[in-house]
Amino acid sequence: MRQIITYFLFLSFAIVYSQEKQSKSYFDVNYFTGNIALHNNDILHLIKGHPEGVILSWNKKSFGEKDWEQRYGYPDWGVSFAYQDLKNDVLGDNYSLYAHYNFYFLKRNLMLRIGQGLAYNTNPYDKVDNPKNVAFGSTILSATYVMLNYKKERIFDRFGIQAGLSLLHYSNANIKAPNTSVNTIAFNVGLTYNLDEADPEYIKTITKEKFTQPIKFNLAFRTGINESDVIGSGQYPFYILSAYADKRLSHKSAVHAGTDVFFSMFLKELIYYKSVSFPEENVSGDEDYKRVGLFVGHELFINKLSVVTQFGYYVYYPYDFEGRTYLRIGAKRYFGEKWFAALTLKSHGAKAEAVEFGVGIRL
Repeated sequence: MRQIITYFLFLSFAIVYSQEKQSKSYFDVNYFTGNIALHNNDILHLIKGHPEGVILSWNKKSFGEKDWEQRYGYPDWGVSFAYQDLKNDVLGDNYSLYAHYNFYFLKRNLMLRIGQGLAYNTNPYDKVDNPKNVAFGSTILSATYVMLNYKKERIFDRFGIQAGLSLLHYSNANIKAPNTSVNTIAFNVGLTYNLDEADPEYIKTITKEKFTQPIKFNLAFRTGINESDVIGSGQYPFYILSAYADKRLSHKSAVHAGTDVFFSMFLKELIYYKSVSFPEENVSGDEDYKRVGLFVGHELFINKLSVVTQFGYYVYYPYDFEGRTYLRIGAKRYFGEKWFAALTLKSHGAKAEAVEFGVGIRL
């Protein structure tokens, strides 16, 4: 761990001294400690001690050169590296890398950071060597962290402070069982260091202009692999066809409604497994594994990226799996006016079903 921090600091100072013009960026380093939240009784035996770690981040400031920066109060964007000791040899340690945004409130004294990335776990589940780790079924995990901090820059020369609460989440989204996941609620405290002697002035050129668009139609295809909760049942592909309409309400947001058709091969295998292994559940094995859902949702636009949230209800639901409602949350990246790529998480409440990789067109 010491070698990683040393390398990061060396890289930081190399960037500082290689600057020939104003970088408009800063670094921060945060120590955190807290508790694993008991969101599932299956992980009760894994909660020991108080997990701790460090988060190292590079942040690029915005000053309003683009209109979207002004609309969102001049956010930062950047990358973070985190190390977390989960205080349990069964769980191992997590090393994660994120892309993040910082949003500011209360005269820029309150910062909300949202980061999404990937983590590496040092000791995932193994049926022989590590059967107790039901939290992580794979070495590579999806990682999310949220930080709500009081922040004050340039208290002493280029140095400042920040402190507050953080939430760190690790899961493989049922790509491989088991996957009960881990959430850490922590207190963090840290230092900031600006690379420039002073910041430029914020640009204020936009006014409250009204923006709207006619209804647009979208087609999307999503795919990936996942596994049921039955350990060792195998990973299978899934395919999702979506059609929906969206209505842009402003520069920031749109609402949409549409339908999904799900072809989940893991569910086909699960139906067969239940029919053979659990006759008391009255599963014949002939049940259709396909599902059809209707959904409504919202899209929040941040430059070429957008954050998507959807709530759906299965109208065709021949086999009961985790209930008739589902959620989808994730990000889209637009390429021009029509084409987009998407990375989303589909879940039933807090129970993840799949990470979806998608492409689509907005007509």
